[in-house]
Amino acid sequence: MWIPVAGLPLRLRLSALAGAGRFCILGSGAATRKHLPARNRRGLADSSPQLLPEPDFRNPPRKASRSSLDFKRYVTDRRLAETLAQIVCGKPNRPPHLLLECNPGPGILTEALLEAGATVVALESDKTFIPHLESLGKNRDGKLRVIHCDFFRIDPRSGGAIKPPAMSSEGLFKNLGVEEVPWTAGVPLKVFGMFPSRSEKRALWKLAHDLYSCTSIYKFGRIEINMFIGEKEFQKLMADPRNPSLYYVLSVVWQVACEIKVLHMEPWSSFDVYTRSGRLENTKRKEVLELLQQNLYLIQMTPRRNLFANSLTPMNYNTFFHLLKHCFGRRSATVMDHLRSLTPLDAADILMQIGKKEDEKVVNMYPEDFKRLFETIESSEDCTYKWLYDDTLEDM
Repeated sequence: MWIPVAGLPLRLRLSALAGAGRFCILGSGAATRKHLPARNRRGLADSSPQLLPEPDFRNPPRKASRSSLDFKRYVTDRRLAETLAQIVCGKPNRPPHLLLECNPGPGILTEALLEAGATVVALESDKTFIPHLESLGKNRDGKLRVIHCDFFRIDPRSGGAIKPPAMSSEGLFKNLGVEEVPWTAGVPLKVFGMFPSRSEKRALWKLAHDLYSCTSIYKFGRIEINMFIGEKEFQKLMADPRNPSLYYVLSVVWQVACEIKVLHMEPWSSFDVYTRSGRLENTKRKEVLELLQQNLYLIQMTPRRNLFANSLTPMNYNTFFHLLKHCFGRRSATVMDHLRSLTPLDAADILMQIGKKEDEKVVNMYPEDFKRLFETIESSEDCTYKWLYDDTLEDM
């Protein structure tokens, strides 16, 4: 018997509030799942959807000590700094955006940005660089502000008191005089920096949740992100059915959300690398040597103005993420197989509406196909309930 969903996990509670009758519960009580092996009680279900775990932004990986793995990259070459400043600032006759520069370090790039006409807010997490950065702002007519802040720790999800270099976006933007603008308005400001070398994927997930929910920095509008990213994560981010081995959930999430442009490519060796002990001169660490042989890509991620033009909203985006995680959990399966576990609607009819065949494989679906699939289900009037949820499974 189908009954309205109750006691949804916290992650889907907001989505359920978007409209009555969007979810239903499959069965009631553990008896309906007794026939399933224990292995199916967690992870991906064979016959009904399970909530897959969201990334935990609070606890860093424990594969090795922070001191042995953590390092930062800085632009110290003047010519490279001038090239990047021209790329980020654009044509001289364009009105300048407020630019948040993440962890500028020695300030070589900061100077180049100022000379290119940018108004810069330097968000520096390392206090030792702050006096020098502040000195760069002399005689600049207020074009440079320096704040002790780690951009990637804005609005941390760990709870408790927020202490520098962590910071709330509300406090930061109020201090800068930045006001909220409608999503359909222009880009209110730009962010420039480098994704943390050891946690690019985690940073991408946090920003994705903030973007789709229109919270944190994205509460203020379509913030443009300009970031250097490592070669491996870049290849995954840009992948689609033409690169099936690299294609995964974040590929779809970010390509649906943003127009992504590659602005520049630079070898790792062009940047100075600093660890907690200082500048990294010579190293025999295999993983660092491998990184130094790769390239870094400067990508521009501009949120799409029409992202929420149809049925995808900040209230139901978590359901969209769940659909993607469910599908890529069994990449070799057909979309039809997944839909039978995700929705009580006629899966064949849904696929026909988006122009796909019943034997369509997950890895053959482009990002825009997944968005149309989700929005077709959301806007369907064929059934009171749009999505299935099994209350016998633990909140993961």
